[in-house]
Amino acid sequence: MIRVLVADDHAVVRTALITLLAAEPDITVVADCGSGAAVVELALASACDVALLDVDMPGTDGITAAERLHAVAPDVGVVMLTALRRPGHLRRALAAGAHGFVTKNLPAAELAHAVRRVHAGGMQIDPQLAAEAVSAGACPLTPRQRQALRLAADGRSVAELAQALGVRPSSARNLLSAAVGGLEVATVVAALRRARDAGWL
Repeated sequence: MIRVLVADDHAVVRTALITLLAAEPDITVVADCGSGAAVVELALASACDVALLDVDMPGTDGITAAERLHAVAPDVGVVMLTALRRPGHLRRALAAGAHGFVTKNLPAAELAHAVRRVHAGGMQIDPQLAAEAVSAGACPLTPRQRQALRLAADGRSVAELAQALGVRPSSARNLLSAAVGGLEVATVVAALRRARDAGWL
């Protein structure tokens, strides 16, 4: 029996996923949550074999949760689930240790197949998204530029952003300016939009 943890912040979606997986004779859902922050603790407590994680959850997103889970329990297979086709998310998820990346419009039988394949040590990647990720190219932002953009997205002032980054305000402004230039846009707002649409944040 494959023991699965399901994490999705939308209760209706989470309940549907649990119902679909519970109908499979070789899969049992042993834990579920609506927050990425709860994933590691629940995964360890439930001794799950596979974690099915929604990419877009508030606070700790699914990719961050996958990275944290992989660090402490690398034997747990991770399948990422998304409603948004963002190639950058696929790249980040694979770097975080995920072995599956599928969309929410996947038929129930294929979702179960993805869980089984990852549990067996294989990979299951949405083929269209994989092709888009290859054609989209790599993220042009450095890790520090991405961090600065994420903080700016929270509406922080330059002074607050500098404090969070541990740099001077002038350095914080330079990071944002470099991010804007690297994304070939005119403003921080446009940089945020482009980075989010690509899945780089």
